[in-house]
Amino acid sequence: MRSDRSLMVNRCVWSGLVTRNLRTLPRYFLKYCIVCGNTVEVQEDAVTPRTTDDALSRLLDAGAARAAVTAQHARLWAALALATEGGKRFRPALVVAAHDALGGRRTAAALEVGAAVELLHTAFVIHDDVIDGDDVRRGRPNVSGTFRALALESGASPEDAVDLGRTAGILAGDLALAAAIRAVATCGAPTAVVGRLLDLFDAALHTTAAGELADVELSIGTAPSSLGGSLAMAEQKTGAYSFELPLQAGALLAGADDSTVADLGDAGRSLGIAFQLVDDLLGVFGDPGRTGKSATSDLRTRKQTPLLVHARSTPEWGQILGHVGRELDDRELDEVRDLLVRSGSRHYVEGLVEAHLAAARDVLVRLGIPVALLDVVEVHPAAFAAGAEVAA
Repeated sequence: MRSDRSLMVNRCVWSGLVTRNLRTLPRYFLKYCIVCGNTVEVQEDAVTPRTTDDALSRLLDAGAARAAVTAQHARLWAALALATEGGKRFRPALVVAAHDALGGRRTAAALEVGAAVELLHTAFVIHDDVIDGDDVRRGRPNVSGTFRALALESGASPEDAVDLGRTAGILAGDLALAAAIRAVATCGAPTAVVGRLLDLFDAALHTTAAGELADVELSIGTAPSSLGGSLAMAEQKTGAYSFELPLQAGALLAGADDSTVADLGDAGRSLGIAFQLVDDLLGVFGDPGRTGKSATSDLRTRKQTPLLVHARSTPEWGQILGHVGRELDDRELDEVRDLLVRSGSRHYVEGLVEAHLAAARDVLVRLGIPVALLDVVEVHPAAFAAGAEVAA
């Protein structure tokens, strides 16, 4: 039988504080008090995971149990768990779709590995926010923002609060990385398959780290910027773990031959570049209320995206440059958006998106993988700010 949740909803049994101090951790049955840091478990009937969300919930449950040793650790894990909320979950969906389309029979393992990929994504997102100095993700405080706010409420100075937020972000990301690798190692697939899966995750980690470092080097001007280099950075930073890894992991679990695994790697790289290019467009032309991401952060941090690198070669660059490397108000953002359209840079990036989607589509059709997977990089016009929809 399910236990009565009303006592836990109304009051923390540790601090004695009422509802407003309790938060429900996502998709699993724990309540967490943001004041005292303790968690209270709500008993549920044990069920076999049927989706990657179920598998992710089990991983988060296990981590929460280990984190309950101290209030600080429990608070950190709770913030990590909340960071898994709000995403599209397309990465685990890619694992399962590839596995199923190729006739795989290791469904439970595919669900576990899909959850591991989602945790890996969470780790990268948390660390990326630390690197960019962002405190908001998907329209709400991220891990760093949460701990910064808690520090300020406790009387810390603004500088110390920033330090605590940054520290929490680094540690939470590390915990998510470790949990992701552990999930792969214990997914239940044959030992040889697990070994190859771990190799895929290891390669994705190294490639993504290289892409993140290149992103920062390009932003601060210590590395020369070029369209080729910017596209390579996009492939490394996003494509490796978001598309190449899940597609190939699903294929390995299905027992696909090496040629099929390699082909899916090619498709994943194309999808990854297309996805990152769309993300770059949203980073300037998106509506933050719908995308959950800033429309000025990329410009403020001088990210050398293909959008900006192409703009450097246009007559409008002199005017665009004045809007880069600083905070922008709404009027200035509208100005630079208009300049990026008039320069042809936005149209150029949209053309690259279509070319890479076409390349991925060709591979997926040939292998019998659902082309509907391409929907993850098809951006609905509602995601763009008014007047900034993707060109037809």
